Amino acid sequence: MGIRSHHLSLGLLLLFLLPAECLGAEGRLALKLFRDLFANYTSSLRPVADTDQTLNVTLEVTLSQIIDMDERNQVLTLYLWIRQEWTDAYLRWDPNAYGGLDAIRIPSSLVWRPDIVLYNKADAQPPGSASTNVVLRHNGAVRWDAPAITRSSCRVDVAAFPFDAQRCGLTFGSWTHGGHQLDVRPRGAAASLADFVENVEWRVLGMPARRRVLTYGCCSEPYPDVTFTLLLHRRAAAYVCNLLLPCVLISLLAPLAFHLPADSGEKVSLGITVLLALTVFQLLLAESMPPAESVPLIGKYYMATMTMVTFSTALTILIMNLHYCGPSARPVPAWARALLLGHLAQSLCVQERGEPCGQSRPPELSPSPQSPEGGAGPPAGPCHEPRCLCRQEAILHHVATIANTFRSHRAAQHCHEDWKRLARVMDRFFLGIFFSMALVMSLLVLVQAL
Repeated sequence: MGIRSHHLSLGLLLLFLLPAECLGAEGRLALKLFRDLFANYTSSLRPVADTDQTLNVTLEVTLSQIIDMDERNQVLTLYLWIRQEWTDAYLRWDPNAYGGLDAIRIPSSLVWRPDIVLYNKADAQPPGSASTNVVLRHNGAVRWDAPAITRSSCRVDVAAFPFDAQRCGLTFGSWTHGGHQLDVRPRGAAASLADFVENVEWRVLGMPARRRVLTYGCCSEPYPDVTFTLLLHRRAAAYVCNLLLPCVLISLLAPLAFHLPADSGEKVSLGITVLLALTVFQLLLAESMPPAESVPLIGKYYMATMTMVTFSTALTILIMNLHYCGPSARPVPAWARALLLGHLAQSLCVQERGEPCGQSRPPELSPSPQSPEGGAGPPAGPCHEPRCLCRQEAILHHVATIANTFRSHRAAQHCHEDWKRLARVMDRFFLGIFFSMALVMSLLVLVQAL
């Protein structure tokens, strides 16, 4: 039959063996055309009339679906429809000689196909071509449409996670033919998104195409390629609800430890509980993120919040130490009494019970023990005065001792109350500071989602 191509399928072999009487008029014409075209055709050589002529291949890509984006391994899996068009100089005929037949569809394995592959392929399997038909027209134009599932390497930058945008390139080019033998060009300025199935995690902004001509170290001749850059923007709603909002609420809860009464015994427990909750969320975030030099935005927010909670817990412990200063403690220093118990307490509206806001209790000096009137001590030696006068002086001495003891106890109580009041002032002050910090940090992160 004159066909020497080893790619001939069994179906075509049966077609050759069928007698012409078994086919209709159109079938007989198609069979005759097929026999005439492939009588001396080989698919091993470039189909050009002159070996110095460059064969032009037009590449068109249609994005159908984003199957997976593996941030940890930095691999992007896509489902594409790839169309390649070129002109075969040996597959031309006159339609009038074949009853007006101007196009036929034959298996792609029978014709020469360009060895265009994905350069940044991230799959261990060798590149293969889908066994689909090609459309062959009378002027030699060949169109080959083939679906493909591609796994390409993509450098993922998670610095702005979960509000990040990614750029993943897919570079197609000939593996063995240089630019003087095969020239590949894109059809249009971008890949088609007409049949794209929307992804739940990524929003596609576009897929522009760019042609480059590069010279590699292995070869002297230039190699053209076409790069389709997939522009992705992450849909952050799920991450905001599951990772960001709980952290924001916990960070706003942490400063309230300063508002808890010291006698409740739960101030430090609240800070430690918040810190443990943030640690759990940090571990969940670390499992889904690839190891990278840049820390994600939400990771920075977690670390800043954990640092703030750690400092607030440490300050809570110091403030509780002030609150539980016993009667034996030294009095509040004069500068602290004037600055903290005076001006700061008045501005923060920290007052005693029954004291109107804006007025502070005047500081009291610790009274020193006083002796009875006249400085008379117990009578030394035998009493030379009348017995009644002696007893009166002894009673006055005991009364003075009791009064001095009461004054000392009252002064110690006032000293203890001053330390407790100082602790309340510090609690109110740090409550405002840390709550403002948590609010500002949360707003700075949440504004990225808008």
